[in-house]
Amino acid sequence: MSRIHRLNPRLANQIAAGEVVERPASVAKEVLENSLDAGATRVEIDVESGGTRLIRIRDNGAGMEPDDLPLALARHATSKIASLEDLESVGSLGFRGEALASIGSVSRLTLTSNHRDDSSEGCSALCEGREMEVQLRPAPHPRGTTVEVRDLFFNTPARRKFLRTEKTEFNHLEEVVKRLALSRFEVAFSLRHNGKLIHNLGSAASTAEQQRRVAAVCGPAFMEQALHIETERSDMRLHGWLALPTFSRSQADLQYFFVNGRVIRDKLVAHAVKQAYRDVLYHGRHPAFVLYLELDPAQVDVNVHPGKHEVRFRDSRAVHQCIFSGLHRALAEVRPASAPAPLVTPEGLAVDSHTGEIARQPGLGWGDGAPAYRPSATPAPGRALEQVRSYSGLHPPRLQEQETPEDVPPLGYALAQLKGIYILAENAEGLVLVDMHAAHERITYERLKAARALDAIPAQPLLVPQAIAVSQREALLAQEHAELFQRLGLAVDVAGEESLLLRQIPVSLRDSDVEALVRDVLSDLLEYGSSDRIEAHMDEILSTMACHGSVRANRRLTIPEMNALLRDMEETERAGQCNHGRPTWTRLALEELDKLFLRGR
Repeated sequence: MSRIHRLNPRLANQIAAGEVVERPASVAKEVLENSLDAGATRVEIDVESGGTRLIRIRDNGAGMEPDDLPLALARHATSKIASLEDLESVGSLGFRGEALASIGSVSRLTLTSNHRDDSSEGCSALCEGREMEVQLRPAPHPRGTTVEVRDLFFNTPARRKFLRTEKTEFNHLEEVVKRLALSRFEVAFSLRHNGKLIHNLGSAASTAEQQRRVAAVCGPAFMEQALHIETERSDMRLHGWLALPTFSRSQADLQYFFVNGRVIRDKLVAHAVKQAYRDVLYHGRHPAFVLYLELDPAQVDVNVHPGKHEVRFRDSRAVHQCIFSGLHRALAEVRPASAPAPLVTPEGLAVDSHTGEIARQPGLGWGDGAPAYRPSATPAPGRALEQVRSYSGLHPPRLQEQETPEDVPPLGYALAQLKGIYILAENAEGLVLVDMHAAHERITYERLKAARALDAIPAQPLLVPQAIAVSQREALLAQEHAELFQRLGLAVDVAGEESLLLRQIPVSLRDSDVEALVRDVLSDLLEYGSSDRIEAHMDEILSTMACHGSVRANRRLTIPEMNALLRDMEETERAGQCNHGRPTWTRLALEELDKLFLRGR
């Protein structure tokens, strides 16, 4: 080992660049964040060769004085924080004071700026990755700043070899622009690649304009299948758009979450969203959303990741509960009256219209070869045949001439049953098709959950208490959350510093691995501050009961029974999906039917 010595500035900056500048998209992110922090209302991005040859970003922000340009290219120089107190409540996107110095160390960087309204003023600073000498010269420029980055990694060929194809690198850079465009509706963005205009997003002040921007970034199908959410909890506000469960994805590639205007990826947020969609999302699928969380900056630590992709919440439990409860309530309130019809293929499979992907895999439905309904096989809660025959005040079987479109129920009135599986109904818009088993399964399931919520969870004591070896931290956590376990029908006592005694379990879990569930709950409490694993397991049992307690394939229903089922769907939470996340109904508007038969052409 050689003796300790100081690194030269160039090498220090290149090491810092390894943290900040991963690819062209990283450069665009840092520079664009500076533009937004400078108060820009218009940003123009020009890119060549995916960003490796050129990234030019021009804004109309506050600009800089000539004396500030060399400082802007120096390490640990920033205008955004001055004290530890500032660091503990950061309100800007960038603040580390290393981005431009790091970028300049691995590229040919030109920084041109003017803080005056006179466009003949302005100054330019050049930095070409050698010993970081900065050359200043006059340069006419309108108010604002232009950052031009050429030949990225020209002096670090090993780093350049790790770059992907031009298309891949540009896709990453475009994603950065999309995220920032969603974070700042008041700012206009334009993006060109190799001279071709890719995006031209004007400022969006009104709700309609914001929705058009979201549609431009996420695709029009997302907005067609999205719910708007607006909720406040204590000193937090959650708002934005979340897609219906039928608009699910094979990847988590359409998920945007912003905290105080900063896009983040966070395990706590992902867990809360997953819990909210648990009851309605088909397994293996991912939800789509554009959500904004606003809270006191002092409650968020944004200085935990070099690229500022992650944050740490000071009250993680409250944040988790705010996100979960807001989304859970919004999804629960979706009924046929308020939700757009799920998009389906002619085979009855839900489709992601943004990508054309099938959201429901064939061959996994309940109908193929399913036995006819047998009352004797149905558990006591939710006897299907008795239930559908016990309805009173049934609606007429078809639309009445005197009824106006406003008077017609969202799912209309039943016309017939197809193959003992589907209900065909007519509403004011056209034809409604309902998977009767899937729909009744959701109705029965929600009623079982409601009954469980009203009554105390039946529990039984264990003849021999079960010992569970845990860590000291888990033992303390179990003691702290004893009331939570009791509410779930579990009696968990602390038997020692690293031991728990399980004395009572819910009756419905008597055949389950309750010890594993307790360990999973403790793990969730450690990481997220909350857990619903036991309730989720109970829900799985209720879901199975609901499946067996619902009308089966080949069960012939009368028109009044079909109408009763439609009315129940309109009153049931999450009625758009069965317990497994598959769609329960779809609609073909009259205009769509006319297109199928070329009417009006």
